[in-house]
Amino acid sequence: MSRIGKMAISIPDGVSVERIGEEIRVKGPKGTLSVRIPERITLEVNGNEARLSRADDEIESKSLHGLARALTANMVIGVTEGFSKELEIQGVGYRAEVKGKILNLSLGFSHPVNLLVPEGIHVKVEENTKVRIEGAEKQAVGQFAADIRSLRPPEPYKGKGIRYKGEHVRRKVGKTGAVA
Repeated sequence: MSRIGKMAISIPDGVSVERIGEEIRVKGPKGTLSVRIPERITLEVNGNEARLSRADDEIESKSLHGLARALTANMVIGVTEGFSKELEIQGVGYRAEVKGKILNLSLGFSHPVNLLVPEGIHVKVEENTKVRIEGAEKQAVGQFAADIRSLRPPEPYKGKGIRYKGEHVRRKVGKTGAVA
């Protein structure tokens, strides 16, 4: 039995988990999320607890069992608490601002970078250099944060760029002056 897959998922009040065809749908205060899972994985909901089980002990079934349980648990957390990522922008003149559904970044390029914020994602900017990305879907929040970071990853000499909050960037020593 998969160690992850056999764990029960506790369902808080106000959240419903159901299987419709090939997908599991989770409804809660922050929205509705769904994910497709294979037929060989079954969902059983008993009161405020959900369990996933598999039909056989094939290698693929074992791996999909744990995956389906993790995705379902993340959806339950997403519709109740939500997920967030925080980014820090470091560098002289580097800044961010939100205008409606557009994230405007000034990152030292000759032009500003404008990103359309995906549906279901909320972006907040504090102090022009701290960007907070929030949403119910864990994968979408993480992907949008990674897309923003990839525009100007932190460089090792001066440390300028976009980094995750708390991320440590290993610094390198620059050139030393010629000794005559």
